Amino acid sequence: MMKDFFFKYIHNKYFYTALAFVVWMLFFDSDNLREQLKLSQTIDHLKEQKEYYSKEISKNRAAVNALKYDTTKLEKYAREKYFMKKDNEDVYVVVRDSSDQE
Repeated sequence: MMKDFFFKYIHNKYFYTALAFVVWMLFFDSDNLREQLKLSQTIDHLKEQKEYYSKEISKNRAAVNALKYDTTKLEKYAREKYFMKKDNEDVYVVVRDSSDQE
């Protein structure tokens, strides 16, 4: 009974047409399965990057707001980043060689 069912559809021209269509769509079409998987991976990667950069933007906005409105943080940033000092202070910069870090 199962053989009859199988042979009935295997000798049908619509079966071959549908099979050719499926094979064409899976392997030869410009939007084939492999391309869709690559695009899906690219989308996932871009979503991860979007989340990362959104977090970085919020961190930077918070830092900019802190520097705008908090003078002690602005002073600390200027001292650390640009080696600025007050008139009555001396600044010493210690640079370590990579061979000294043991």
